[in-house]
Amino acid sequence: MISPKAFDEAVSKAREIVSRMTASEMCSQLLHSSPAIPRLGIAEYNWWNEGLHGAARSGTATVFPQAIGLAAAFDVPMMRSIGDIVSTEQRAKYNTLSKLGDRGIYKGLTVWSPNINIFRDPRWGRGQETYGEDPYLTSRLAVAFIKGLQGDDENHLKTAACVKHFVAHSGPEAERHHFNSVVSEKDMEETYLPAFEDSIKEGDVNGVMGAYSEINGEPCCGTHMIEDKLRTEWGFRGIFISDCWAIRDFHEQHHYTQSPEESAAVALKAGCDINCGCTYRSLEKALSKNLITKDDLREAVVRAYTTRVLLGMAGDDAYSDISFDSICTPEHLAKSAEASRKSLVLLKNDGLLPLRKDSLKSLAIIGPNADSRRALWGNYHGTSMCYQTVLEGFRKLIGDECRIYYAEGSALEKDRVERLGEGGDRIAEAVAAASSSDAVVLCLGLDESIEGEMHDDGNGGIAGDRKDLGLLKVQRRLLEAVAGCGKPVILVLFSGGGIDPEIESLPSVKAVIQAWYPGEYGGMAIAEAVMGVINPSGKLPITFYRNSATLPDYSSYSMENRTYRYYKDNPLYPFGHGLSYTSYSYSNLSFDAENRKVSFVLSNEGPMDGEEVSFVWCFTDSEDAPSNPWLCGFVRSFVAAGERKTVTVDLDKRLGTLVDHKGVRYVRSGKWRIYVSGSQIDDYSLSLSGSNVLAAEIDI
Repeated sequence: MISPKAFDEAVSKAREIVSRMTASEMCSQLLHSSPAIPRLGIAEYNWWNEGLHGAARSGTATVFPQAIGLAAAFDVPMMRSIGDIVSTEQRAKYNTLSKLGDRGIYKGLTVWSPNINIFRDPRWGRGQETYGEDPYLTSRLAVAFIKGLQGDDENHLKTAACVKHFVAHSGPEAERHHFNSVVSEKDMEETYLPAFEDSIKEGDVNGVMGAYSEINGEPCCGTHMIEDKLRTEWGFRGIFISDCWAIRDFHEQHHYTQSPEESAAVALKAGCDINCGCTYRSLEKALSKNLITKDDLREAVVRAYTTRVLLGMAGDDAYSDISFDSICTPEHLAKSAEASRKSLVLLKNDGLLPLRKDSLKSLAIIGPNADSRRALWGNYHGTSMCYQTVLEGFRKLIGDECRIYYAEGSALEKDRVERLGEGGDRIAEAVAAASSSDAVVLCLGLDESIEGEMHDDGNGGIAGDRKDLGLLKVQRRLLEAVAGCGKPVILVLFSGGGIDPEIESLPSVKAVIQAWYPGEYGGMAIAEAVMGVINPSGKLPITFYRNSATLPDYSSYSMENRTYRYYKDNPLYPFGHGLSYTSYSYSNLSFDAENRKVSFVLSNEGPMDGEEVSFVWCFTDSEDAPSNPWLCGFVRSFVAAGERKTVTVDLDKRLGTLVDHKGVRYVRSGKWRIYVSGSQIDDYSLSLSGSNVLAAEIDI
């Protein structure tokens, strides 16, 4: 975290630099692609860079699992380590490429990550970029990732993180340029704001990006909340950035303003410093029309240059020695493999897994995602030097000891693989492969060509939201054909969220693994999990619903009957669910009120070493409380087979508070209940997980 003294010195230096700029030069520096000012010795700089789960869109980099997969690991220290690796590789690229004259897009040090929006609806294509549906989990992982990106030096930023998208943004993707998110004061304070507040107050995040949409009638990049909430109430001292071409939407889509210069003026005066896009080219015209003042302009440029000073762009660069050979080091690749293993969630296991090498003579690897690199990376990704698909993972792990059959089975969404082929042209081959094998690993789902960000100026034709939770028709046909062979099927699903509840009705599907988009080593991690080389340990950071029809309208931002905190029915798989090859039990719960910690004894009573994610839930009886107990602590612990260990968990600082209908957070004095378990504590979750529950009543 940057010290107050260092920050003040950076502001002073920035003011000195900006004081020598003309009005025209100041305007030019607030575009995402800021030109050089040769007479002042200022190099060109492109503010736009991405680092969601690895240095992105700039060539070779370590590719970690997509953000939703990282969230499934529930591992705060790992998130900080990954953030540190991402910043190291971004630094290496910047230091090397800028010396070679390449200062273009995605080559800078301002990293527009993480995405801390709440994954409120499973149809949202960009939900894969988030840390799931829970505000507390999102907050803890975001703060850790930000600290990793920005570094430990109190005088310098390693890279500058940017949380997005402020605020209450989670689809519909197709409507985002004109959509108005209507959010109650209670939902805003309780659900949509906490991760932003903690990112600023605890993470000291350097940047906040505004969303395309409106929030309660104001464009998010021109809302009064930038100054009132971020800067005044929370003490945010960094830069506010528009989403790309979002300010253009003020007049073209929202009809909030009438012209580009008016839109630029509204955004600038609201506190939006950097325009990703081109509307701030109209700032000079806005200045000539007295829509803004030079002081308005100057303050925005000073904030921007304070960031550049802290990054070492005005001299005194603390990280200039990070070189090109810091990219894709053995240590970075090992951390990527670790993350892939921890991200996998074993949703179902009817005793089939792990498979035993000594009794397995043949194995079929089938499906459009079985040998797909694209299924490994998710969106906003870099380019790996060492992808391992599922097929490659099994070949490497057991290929010398077991006959492996491979069949693509189908395309992802088209009804045929070959352009001139007939519909279902690979299904018969898949049936033959399955019938010839002792067991089948069937790899289905999606990739970034089907779910993700809608097509826009800043991306390459990504598909947007999902219409429903079902498998695509051609994959449903493949699944039924393979399952009909009668051989035991291990279904591996690649997606950003819950998919196809109907798989539960197929008796041949004995095991289900949620793989997310598992990163460059995802295929090997999946093979290791199936064969028992590793013990699955991921847990769901979102709810897998039985049917999207049970949810509120997609465009509703009310939390009523959304996410595990408010959902009224039994889901398909609940938030926090994830199976293991061993069994854990909980005992000896104690609560340290002074230090806000919970301790308990965690025992591994099964045959295999493992890592258990333990949850602490809280609840109190009040009309202001969520409907169901909610997360207030979690920890991942390694426990060897037969070991008993005492585990301590730090609790949410907001424990003991509730939010009323006016959006006011207050201390709820009196009796509260806390619970510890390896899943949620309702009967359905416990029946799936086999976990026991510890409970205690505490006084607040």
